[in-house]
Amino acid sequence: MSAHAALAGVSRVYPGGDGRAPLHALGPIDLALRPGEFFAVVGPSGCGKSTLLEVLAGLAPASEGTVTFEGSPVAGAVPEGVGVVFQEDASFPWANVYDNVAFGLQGSGLDRSEIDARVRSALAFMGLRDFASAYPAQLSGGMRQRVCIARTLVLKPRLILLDEPFGALDAQTRLLMGDEVLRLWRETGATVLLITHALDEAAMLADRVGVMSARPGRFIDVVETGWPRERDSRLAERPDFGALVARLWSSLRVESIKALGHT
Repeated sequence: MSAHAALAGVSRVYPGGDGRAPLHALGPIDLALRPGEFFAVVGPSGCGKSTLLEVLAGLAPASEGTVTFEGSPVAGAVPEGVGVVFQEDASFPWANVYDNVAFGLQGSGLDRSEIDARVRSALAFMGLRDFASAYPAQLSGGMRQRVCIARTLVLKPRLILLDEPFGALDAQTRLLMGDEVLRLWRETGATVLLITHALDEAAMLADRVGVMSARPGRFIDVVETGWPRERDSRLAERPDFGALVARLWSSLRVESIKALGHT
């Protein structure tokens, strides 16, 4: 099976300046995302997780190696067919929910009726139909993240990149938002890559979990979870779920200590 998106021998080095040495943030790293899979990435703070996503999205250039999406090189811009959701609340406070979601389709060339149909479908899918006229300040943090996901969903992405989208939410809301993302993944058939600092979130959501080393980040373990496609947060009740989280922590603990500057 050919990769839907791939990094091959990718490194990212930030140039130095003002007496500072260059910062080797990532790699070399290889990753081949299978079509339609859910892949999560965990690693210590500062290991290059978000850099990996930015390089895959075309938001940052690779210093070495190649990046491809559906067989074509990725460079300089987010490719058509790729959607990105970040941790920060990216909703526009001056626009209501409907207009926030429609924003991503501005300049798309679609006629007004198609835009309206896509927006209303995304609002319904994300449980926001009754909040179309509300403003972000009137919504909870979880609902604002739903707005950001809906804005990505209207673009009908085939690859969805999520950069710690629930990091600012409480644990219970994170689990429920995870259920929403799993439903989105199943119903769209998109390939999903999730960056997260939460081992339980990675263990619950992913088909595979990549564990990264301390900076410069490389994969030191890739774990197949073995979960069925039809899954939700009730997985957290299972004894084998705890064993999976323990395995991830076993791989990650030494790297996290390194990242803290200990020997």
